[in-house]
Parts: sequence; C-alpha cells; structure tokens
Amino acid sequence: MGEATRKALARQQAAIAIDTFGGRIHVEWDPTAAVTPLGQLPFFIEFLKVSGLFDSWVADCPLEYQSNHASGKRAVLATLLLSILAGHHRYAHITAIRQDGIHPELFGVTHLVSEDAARRALVKIDEASGVAWLDRHLAKTTRPLLATPWILDLDATVKCLYGKQEGAIVGYNPTKPGRPSHSYHSALMANTRLALAVEVMAGNETAPLHNMPGIWAWLDALPKAERPAVLRGDVAYGNESVLREAEARDQPYLTKLRLTKHVKDLIKKLFRHTGWADAGQGWEGVEDTLTLTGWSRSRRVVVLRRKLSGEMLLRGTDDRQDEFAFIEGDIPTARYEYAVLVTSTQHEVLTLAQLYRDRADAENNFDELKNQWGWGGYTTQDLARCRLMARMVALVYNWWNLFVRLAQPHKHFEAITSRPLLLHGVATQTRHGGQTRVTITSTHAKQSVIQAVLTNLAGFLNALKTTAEQWTDVQRLRAILERAFAKFMLTTAGPPAWLTAKPDPI
Repeated sequence: MGEATRKALARQQAAIAIDTFGGRIHVEWDPTAAVTPLGQLPFFIEFLKVSGLFDSWVADCPLEYQSNHASGKRAVLATLLLSILAGHHRYAHITAIRQDGIHPELFGVTHLVSEDAARRALVKIDEASGVAWLDRHLAKTTRPLLATPWILDLDATVKCLYGKQEGAIVGYNPTKPGRPSHSYHSALMANTRLALAVEVMAGNETAPLHNMPGIWAWLDALPKAERPAVLRGDVAYGNESVLREAEARDQPYLTKLRLTKHVKDLIKKLFRHTGWADAGQGWEGVEDTLTLTGWSRSRRVVVLRRKLSGEMLLRGTDDRQDEFAFIEGDIPTARYEYAVLVTSTQHEVLTLAQLYRDRADAENNFDELKNQWGWGGYTTQDLARCRLMARMVALVYNWWNLFVRLAQPHKHFEAITSRPLLLHGVATQTRHGGQTRVTITSTHAKQSVIQAVLTNLAGFLNALKTTAEQWTDVQRLRAILERAFAKFMLTTAGPPAWLTAKPDPI
C-alpha cells in the first residue's frame, strides 16, 4: 500500500502535455510552493501591525479554547479576516485560501483553519460578550473623528434568506416580496464611509422602533462635543417617536416625510405660492410648518419640487404624479415631482436640499457592504453568529477603507476597484541567507502607479514607527486617521500633529 501511494503521488506530480493556440505546453502542480494570489496584502498587514489594530482585536477576543490541540483564536481571526478581505460571502469559500503559502506566517500563525473550525469558533463566543467586543473595536476606528462636526446616517437594508434560519421571517422586501429575510440596521458616518454600528434583526423588524433604542443609548453615551451635527434618515425615520426622542436630546435632525393625505394637502396649498426658491439641480423649495396627526407639536418642513419633463413626463402613469397635475380652468398645469423634508435645523432651503441629496452616498455604502463585502452572506442557522459576522465584516471594511485612504487620500475607492489595485497580485516567497523576500507580479494595467503608491505608503508607516515608537496604539491610530481624513478633520497647515505631539510617558 505504501508503494502504491508513492506511485500515485508520482503520477500526480508528473507534467501534463496540453495543446493550446500558442503551441504545446506542459502543466504541473507544486502544492508546496510559497505563493499567493493576494500578493500585495503584506502592505495591509504592516498597516494592521503599526496601528496595533489586529493585535488588540485578537487579545480582546472572548474566544477561549481548553484543548491544547485547538487552532487558537489568532488563527481563527486571521482566517476570517482573510476570507472577508478576499470578498467571500460564504464560510465554504474559506477553502479557497486554506493553502495560502505566505500570509499565515505574516499574521503570526502556522496555518489557516477550515470553514468548520471557523463556524464552531463563533459558536463558542458568548453573544453578548462578542457583540460588546466587536462594538468596542468598531468605535476604535471612528472615535477620533467624532471631534469634528459629522453627520449620522441611519438606514436599514434587507438580506434575503433561502433556508430555515432563525429570524428568517417575511417582512418588508421591495425586490423579492414574500421572501424571508433578515434586517440589517446600520449607522454610518457620512463622507468618511465608515460603519459606526450594525444590528441584525428578524425580517419583520425593519421599522426604526426596533433599532432606535440602541442608537439612542449609544448617542447618550457620547460626550456632547462628539455627537453628530445632524441625524439624517429616510422616510422611515420621519415619524413622531424618532423626532420626539431627537428633540428631547436637542439633537438636530433631517428626515423625509411620506406623502400622506395631510402632506399632500400642504403641497396643494403651496402650489401657487410665490416664494419658491432655487434648491439646486433643478429643484425649487419653500418652507412652512406642519402638524400631522399623531405629532405632539408643529415642526418646520421644506417642500421641494422639480418639474417633470422628457421621459419622466411620458411615464405619467405614476399615481403620485397624477395627484399633483392640477388644472387651472381647462388648462392643466405642469407636472412636478415632490419631496417633503422635516428638520429641526435652521439651514436655508438650498442647504437642506443638498444636504439630503448627499444622503445618497449612504445607499452606496449599503450596496458596497452587501454586494462587495460579506453582508449578503455568511449565513448560519442561528442569529447570534449572523450578528457577530455582520459586525466583523463592518470592522474589516473600516480597516480596509482606512488603508485605502492612506494610499489615496483624495477619494474613496470601492472594493471592486481597490482590491485589484492594492491587494491582488501573484507573489512568490523565497528565503536565502536568513532573509525572506516576497516577489510580486501584478497583472493590473496600472502596476507602475500601484507600486509607487504602496512604496509611498510603506514610507509613511516606517516614519510613523521610527518617529513615534513610544506612542500608544491609540496615538498611532489617530495619526493614521489624521492623514487618511485630512480634509474631513480640517487640520491646519503645517507639519502633521503626529510629528510634533509629545508621547505619553510609559
């Protein structure tokens, strides 16, 4: 049997002749070679090491093993991080990175764990402890930015399910009515495209009332100076319970109202109003006050309208459009598209209109997290592991965004663009004379630009290590955030703060 095994192995390693359009080639396998398709990942690993993000995340993890033969939490977390970063959506996809010959060692582990070991590890984490652990590290990536005026975007997105998972209940689902789902309630920091919080709930718990108690508790725990300048949401958040709680905390808000009967009556009353002002991008607006049924007080509203023309006018089957096709004598007036905002701020109409249009950026975040990261997958039978993985995906998403912002501070790159730019590339590892060398071959058309960007990034991280070697991880992370979000944090001209600040005594 031993001889037969050796012969089978020899046959497996033999080269295979294949005819191609470019001629005859010989193909062979080398399963022991130290290669990886994620060749530029070492730069991201250095970022995690210099910032202290990965080590503190592992040290703080509540996962504990009793057996001496267990994989260890560092190996489990490194495997899940690599899986999320590679764009996986299922635990089964972990198999595709199990034989990575370079990166396990760079993460300080001997091997990556299997998909089953990853699932079992999440079962061993107590849900309350795991949620608190991941929430702490999510806050760590955003807390230094809260001192600058910022906008809190709230929204919920639907994740369709195709099994019998816990919480898989039919709820609001505009794209696939009748399909069981989970609801992902999220809080995002506008402009930075960083995730602040995420909560996974049953499919029939899409309304804000299910998640807002947690948001209010989180806001109450923040110092007054770090609370958002504006709380922004869609029509789901324009209800009495949300507005009343915001007013009780003196929290400015901007949300949209549904076009209910009383809102339509206001639109009809203002239709021939002469005070319509330019609201940008073809919109015009006028402000008024409104007291809806169920509201405890009168509130400031801004009515926006945009004249329909071209294809929008030809698709005149929309009931909302017909509702506002007023007739003056025998001559119908122009058709308009309407939107009504409610706010507690004192900004003018043009500013409010643009401020709400900017909310579309939050929708791009949801699209990226669901379709390019793991929010659309990593589904298990129990809801607890779904909650842990949703937070873990958001955390890795934040880490990658910080890394990409360091490399290219002028704009945001989605994962579909940034991974081929800064992650993908075939790498080979060799050892000689006690030195380890990784040789990267990128197939990207902008490989020379990528090399220059990553070289510059490595120079920054090296300067950070040598100049601020006595700094704490918190101080180093703040220096990284100041560089990545220099425009957002409105830093003054001159040397960056991390070069001039004095380190805390050890």
